[in-house]
Amino acid sequence: MDYPEINKNIDDYATSPNLNDLKQRTDNWSWEQIENELEIPNKKFNQAYICVDRHAEKNPEKLAMIWHGANDAIENYTFQQFREESNKFANAITKVGLQKSDRVFFFTDRIPELYFACFGVLKAGGIIAPLFSAFGPEPVAERFNRAEGEYIITTPNLLSKIESIRSELPSLKAIIVISHRSKQSELGNVLQYHEIMKDMSKDFEIVNSDREDWAVMHFTSGTTGLPKGAAHVHNALISHYATGKYVLDLHEDDIYWCTADPGWVTGTSYGMFAPWSNGVTSIIYEGGFSARKWYEVIKKHNVTVWYTAPTAIRLLMKAGSELPKSMDLQSLRYIMSVGEPLNPEGVVWGEAAFNLPIHDNWWQTETGAIMVANYPSLNIRPGSMGKAFPGIKVAIIDDNFKEITEPDVEGQLAVKPGWPSMFRTYWNDEERYQSRFKGEWYITGDRAKKDIDDYFWFIGRDDDVINTAGHLVGPFEVESALIEHEAVAEAGVIGKPDPVAMEIVKAFVSLSEGFEQSDELRRELIGHCRNKLGPGTAPREIEFIDTLPKTRSGKIMRRLLKARELGLPEGDTSTLEDD
Repeated sequence: MDYPEINKNIDDYATSPNLNDLKQRTDNWSWEQIENELEIPNKKFNQAYICVDRHAEKNPEKLAMIWHGANDAIENYTFQQFREESNKFANAITKVGLQKSDRVFFFTDRIPELYFACFGVLKAGGIIAPLFSAFGPEPVAERFNRAEGEYIITTPNLLSKIESIRSELPSLKAIIVISHRSKQSELGNVLQYHEIMKDMSKDFEIVNSDREDWAVMHFTSGTTGLPKGAAHVHNALISHYATGKYVLDLHEDDIYWCTADPGWVTGTSYGMFAPWSNGVTSIIYEGGFSARKWYEVIKKHNVTVWYTAPTAIRLLMKAGSELPKSMDLQSLRYIMSVGEPLNPEGVVWGEAAFNLPIHDNWWQTETGAIMVANYPSLNIRPGSMGKAFPGIKVAIIDDNFKEITEPDVEGQLAVKPGWPSMFRTYWNDEERYQSRFKGEWYITGDRAKKDIDDYFWFIGRDDDVINTAGHLVGPFEVESALIEHEAVAEAGVIGKPDPVAMEIVKAFVSLSEGFEQSDELRRELIGHCRNKLGPGTAPREIEFIDTLPKTRSGKIMRRLLKARELGLPEGDTSTLEDD
């Protein structure tokens, strides 16, 4: 289905967007001007100073964090309290033995101390390395050892996983356990957060840090399944601040909620750095997904700006549009999605459910910040990634790494290096890092096209594109067609080897509530896709599956679907969400 363009202009908003003319802003863009807005003193180019201390100096009583526990406990923290708690932890971790550039892994639940400790480590000159709390012991050990980590910060319920691999972590210096809301613990053989925080000063002189000092290390899985440690520097904060202002459209009085787990890059770049560099109040919700509960969080805290993922949106769609309509979510003014392309149906459904379209955007762990986006004042073409962010050169290139200037020609999506948040290396894997750069471009590994008006359209991962009888098929296109059918909740599409056509399109489908698997439904779905896409693009096979494998960030793991289909090794599955 072709969805009409959604026309947007600044008069549509009660709050005028920060970016009301993309072309004008792009033509006059200066990263230096953005940096000047932050007014960073000499020797304090540190993400913790910019996000926390700077605001504590100007507006100490403003709320920085509203923590909403899984049991509905609420805790509020001002920027001044945030500054003091992170200072205390910086003093504590320094006393424990942290040296500049030591890697500190965070393997915790979403609790306030996680955020205090993260910024405390940055103040002390360390590098933070977030991990998913759902990881098993082996993925933790693999990542910790690949980064030659020194410290692990965890919680009592996760400590047993660490203890089971403790002898396998030769570089480990200490484990710090946070017992939230408790100063007593019977856990032995570890350092206890509240104990080491006792009597620590609320003052701390931030370690002199350079903009090119490493700050964050995120692990990301590639086509080989091996996790890569993408290292980012303090200078990345310039991109976080700018995209927070112009893509997230953050204003001083916003209440902002990013649903991403801090173990995923979105949970740090846009759950921590972007909102707090812009000085806004951020909601931290400890609980898991529930459509009704999420809406209750939005209503209770009067959330104005909401950033979530396509998987969550599809689950919300499954619960229907009447539920949000019944819950008075009038505080919402802006909704965004990231993690994988948002199907056009999701963009349009936002208007039915919230009277707001959902704005998709594109970036990667390696880019560190948003590269392409649908902006508040920009017309939305449902299914499009949007347009390039000011100061970022994004292009479609051919296999010889030359830019394709003709519209609607598929090629590799590439970015010209030099933006502030570009990753600086893969830890201890410089060869792999250099392989991502060809000619004057960073090669993203995604395939896309750009239309005549400079909107980008995602086709698929370079290794996901299906070659069937010489015709290249993007899985996303087929998945979108399947999801248009009322029986389909989620779909994942792969290329299955075929002796005649090279590959055929095979779809894995999970059904919406109220529908049952049957051969008749399978034929109906294939017919639906043939009508929508043509016989060469429609799936030849459909397999019903209860749940599609997804990462904790919400991406459907087509690689895993293909491995299981062909009986191949599954590779790294540590980023899978809970079953």
